[in-house]
Amino acid sequence: MNALEIKDLHINIAEKPIVKGFNLTVRKGEVHAIMGPNGTGKSTLAKAIAGHPDYEITSGSVLLDGRNILEMEPDERARAGLFLAFQYPCEIPGVSIANFLRAASQARLPEGEEIDATAYYKRLYSKMDALKIDRKFTSRSVNEGFSGGEKKRCEILQMAMLEPAYSIMDETDSGLDIDALKIVAEGVNALRGPNLGVLLITHYQRLLDYIVPDFVHVMYDGRIVKSGDKSLALELEARGYDWVKELVATPATATA
Repeated sequence: MNALEIKDLHINIAEKPIVKGFNLTVRKGEVHAIMGPNGTGKSTLAKAIAGHPDYEITSGSVLLDGRNILEMEPDERARAGLFLAFQYPCEIPGVSIANFLRAASQARLPEGEEIDATAYYKRLYSKMDALKIDRKFTSRSVNEGFSGGEKKRCEILQMAMLEPAYSIMDETDSGLDIDALKIVAEGVNALRGPNLGVLLITHYQRLLDYIVPDFVHVMYDGRIVKSGDKSLALELEARGYDWVKELVATPATATA
């Protein structure tokens, strides 16, 4: 199946269970939003799937187009088509965005094959123009001195250049004012299409005003307890998260 399939996933941090039987299927062309209160395992899920060493997957599977990525190293997962946009992107002083993206693009080529510099910059500038990013942006060091919106815009540019099959966006709205939120949302919407599946993790419905998801899932106590469409996000905005506790006894399996 051409999909990111997460099956009965259990994840521990320091031997403490955080994710407890998580199920979700994200097909290419779909945007799924996961919402839920703090501490329910949303960011743990994202980081563990990407291969962060501090997160122990004790059981379950994650298949990317039928391949078990849990047997892969983090760089192998990325080359297989997985992308993680961080909640708090780190700074890399002294490394320009242009050189960083060039190195990332080079790493995806077969061994012994060299990236063509002219073709690379032509493609980079084309992506930047499409995302309405000033070309001077690429001369800056990665995330150094960036505002919250600039950091997230940098990640959108990375996603555009790497063209992943599946992108996990971990609270990409964190720390953004409304103008920055709109800019980032425009970038994500520009990349939406039949060849990209998106898993969007967020606390707040406001992001979903600009990136309208196909499916919305409520995560609580380490698993999905309810799924629906955009209207579910509006219900959460109006009612908060306390009512989802009643659903824990009968968790839903999301295969939409």
